[in-house]
Amino acid sequence: MSKFLVSIILVIATIIIVIVFVLFPPSFLESTYSVSISTTEISKVDSAPIPSLVVHLKTPEPLKALYMTSCVASQESWRSNLKKLIDTTELNAVVIDIKDYTGIVSFPRLLVPEYSNGRQEKGCVVSDMKEYIHALHEKNIYVIGRISVFQDPFYTSIFPEFAVKKISDGQVWKDFKGLSFIDVGAKPYWDYIVELSKEAYALGFDELNYDYVRYPSDGNIKDALYTWTPNQEQSSGTGQASTTQSSRLMTKAEVLESFFAYLHDSLKDTGVKTSVDLFGMTTTVENDMGIGQVLELSLPYFDYISPMVYPSHYPKTWNGFTNPAEYPYEVVKIAMTRGIEREREHNISIGNFSVDINGATSTPSSKFRPWLQDFNLGATYDVDKVRAQIQATYDVGLTSWMLWSAANKYTVSALLLE
Repeated sequence: MSKFLVSIILVIATIIIVIVFVLFPPSFLESTYSVSISTTEISKVDSAPIPSLVVHLKTPEPLKALYMTSCVASQESWRSNLKKLIDTTELNAVVIDIKDYTGIVSFPRLLVPEYSNGRQEKGCVVSDMKEYIHALHEKNIYVIGRISVFQDPFYTSIFPEFAVKKISDGQVWKDFKGLSFIDVGAKPYWDYIVELSKEAYALGFDELNYDYVRYPSDGNIKDALYTWTPNQEQSSGTGQASTTQSSRLMTKAEVLESFFAYLHDSLKDTGVKTSVDLFGMTTTVENDMGIGQVLELSLPYFDYISPMVYPSHYPKTWNGFTNPAEYPYEVVKIAMTRGIEREREHNISIGNFSVDINGATSTPSSKFRPWLQDFNLGATYDVDKVRAQIQATYDVGLTSWMLWSAANKYTVSALLLE
């Protein structure tokens, strides 16, 4: 074969190789990969390793938790100290803000709402929330995400049409602290809470805790207007059913229960555990106290009920105590005893009971998991007062509790070592 022919063959071969290389690049040069997070796919061009799959922990029994703000969770030194506290004491769970009283969401969003004016959320955001939850899980710490629902100044500033309004001038109503509320009946906002809940569960939170599930309680309530309260059809007349229909406004309690039902139905197939925070006095007061919360109307829709039985929040002379904050054991015991009684009565009324082998009936285990006070208000809350609340919880037959301190400063000596 002549040298000329060989040269021609080599040139042709080189051209073919170049064409193949350009049209079909080898896989080792690719840097694009897709990671599946729940039902949302995110394509990334990155050389970082593929994140590990989300694993959810089983709810511990008993559960003993403390609260952590999103600002604390965003600071390595603070969160490391609280993580160590949980790891070395009887605590086995933590409640971290997903959306706090300002309305700011604490983790980078996958499904960011389309804000009409392009405003961005500014506040304490935990950029590595998924990794932090994973680190807590490695220590077998159960992670609960707290969502402040209807108190949301950020959302109302962008979507004022969903806010509680003022009767006097139609503007957005605010409480004594200058904070605004979403109208509980604003169903479009319900979908926002559902989507946020699904995102949080996909991120790794084991349980979702819903707070501020109520109408406003502080402020000029007489000037509050609820434009989203729906009408409800009802039969008129007494005795026999009438074909004439009239409409009335749904009560606050009915509207709030509708939200509970909607939230439950929207999340029931996800597998996420849910809990709800209620005013402490919901266990002893049978009306809705003007905020829509009635104990029995929350029981069917959540896995756990968390009354905030902070003794300092009970009015003076309640049950004969001049200053209830000075009687932590008594307040918690009275409040939770009555709550358990009402829960049992409700279960029996709807036929929710079991029969043992001896023919005796019993109601299911209680859903109650109270919030206890670990902050100074009304009295100095030292080791004895914090521990007294925990003991009262045990003495009424409950096993689980959560400690609240808005400052995230806890009475360490009140906690038993692991």
